[in-house]
Amino acid sequence: MIRHRRTRRLSTALLSTAVCLFAAGCGGGAGTTAGAAPDEEGEPVSGGSARILQIAEPQSLDPARLSNTWAHMAALGNALYGTLMVNDTENFELDYKMATGFTSTDGGATFDLTLRPGLMFTDGTPLDAAAVEYNWNRLKDPQVGSTALRQAVQVANTEVVDPTTLKVTLVSPNPYFAQGLVAGAMNWIASPTALAKGTTAFDEDPVGAGPFELASWTRHGAIELQKNPNYWDAPKPYLDSLTIQTAHEASQRTNAITTGAADLTSESSASNIKIAEAQGLRVEVPPTGGGQIIAMNQRRAPFDDIRARKAVQLALDTDTLNAIVYNGEGEVPATLFPEGSPFYTGAPLPEANSEEAQKLFDELAAEGKPVSFTFMSYPASESRMLAEAVQAQLSAYDNVDVKVEAHDITNATARTASRDFDMSITSAIVQDPDYSLWTAFHSASAGNFMGVSDPELDAALDRGRTSESQEERISAYTAAQERLDELAVGVWYTRATPGVVYGDDVHGVELYTLGSPLPEELWIG
Repeated sequence: MIRHRRTRRLSTALLSTAVCLFAAGCGGGAGTTAGAAPDEEGEPVSGGSARILQIAEPQSLDPARLSNTWAHMAALGNALYGTLMVNDTENFELDYKMATGFTSTDGGATFDLTLRPGLMFTDGTPLDAAAVEYNWNRLKDPQVGSTALRQAVQVANTEVVDPTTLKVTLVSPNPYFAQGLVAGAMNWIASPTALAKGTTAFDEDPVGAGPFELASWTRHGAIELQKNPNYWDAPKPYLDSLTIQTAHEASQRTNAITTGAADLTSESSASNIKIAEAQGLRVEVPPTGGGQIIAMNQRRAPFDDIRARKAVQLALDTDTLNAIVYNGEGEVPATLFPEGSPFYTGAPLPEANSEEAQKLFDELAAEGKPVSFTFMSYPASESRMLAEAVQAQLSAYDNVDVKVEAHDITNATARTASRDFDMSITSAIVQDPDYSLWTAFHSASAGNFMGVSDPELDAALDRGRTSESQEERISAYTAAQERLDELAVGVWYTRATPGVVYGDDVHGVELYTLGSPLPEELWIG
């Protein structure tokens, strides 16, 4: 089962262990949980409403266009569409919701997805195996622009066995596929009948089987949701209504929670999390390893030359970046897997060396290849600050020129998907290591935005994916880390803080994957 929260202080380092997504200006820091334990909350109380803040503005309510992470629209997707399954953020065990099983008997080559009988969308059509198949096939279409493309393309084909059973065959075996499934839009199933009407009609009347349904949506304003009276898991949801709004700026989110203007907010800023705890607010941050990366696109100049990547990696002082962007309150990763993880070896991530960096910049310039590139930033303030801090640090070196371009979330995501960037922000946020590391760095992955292509790395990631032996997986991911360091894939500049902050009157806060809250569990009392 999912745990509500762990009672830890911010200064305590989290155990970390793997999920990858392209994160739009997320923050960093060590994790924490604070507040009452679940057994101190009492029995849920039905009724009332809550206001939730999310960090990214949706461009559509189509689940394919929503992203299931704390930095995007997780609460919205969970509210409208519910979940097939969720995972425990500490031990990654599955807890089934609308699904009743997702099992493999052949090492992850095929899976049987089983559903609860009688599930219905709010338009009265069945949420059955055929509906899941329709949604998953649609996510694989590049024209749809799905945020879950990198998960969906791992499915070779599906077969509807009966209304509650879908047989799933993967492109290649992956016993850990469910960890990626729950982290994206494959976990959100919408009515095929409603989707077939087109984007405009669907945005006006999105149809899912989640705990809430749309009452109204003012673009760049409030999304008003009302209780789904036919939700399968009655008496949930406990709330009668829910309002979801976007707040890009960290200061907005802090002010809204402290003044009572919002009840719960997703949070990406380590500074905000510490401020919230100091003010007596409650905080939950799932444990993660890995972190966010200053990403260099290896598909084009200047970063198709490993010397340019190494020069930037050696030139950037991550402690200084942390001081500028997070007031020194983020956690700069020293190792890929933190101490306490079964995959921890103590092997350090690359460190700065200004003299060696300048030698490489000079060497490239002498060959007529001075390092010149553009940092594409996201709209969140932390993203812009990071890009400008990188630009300022590199301005101290000769033979390197950096420009900064700020883009809205839609344009930046599209540019990323088409690999049209020099430098930007990506992540390999580690819970179970398969999903995040394979997705971010395997040459066959649709989520490999940086263009990393190395047979030795691929082999290590494949071993980690297919092995069901913990000892073999540890060996595989040790080898993978060594190759990542040698390839200079980017600069790991901060641990992620996939958190939520909420007040004393908010109860039932449960998170899965990367800080994705379950609105049906919330109650006010």
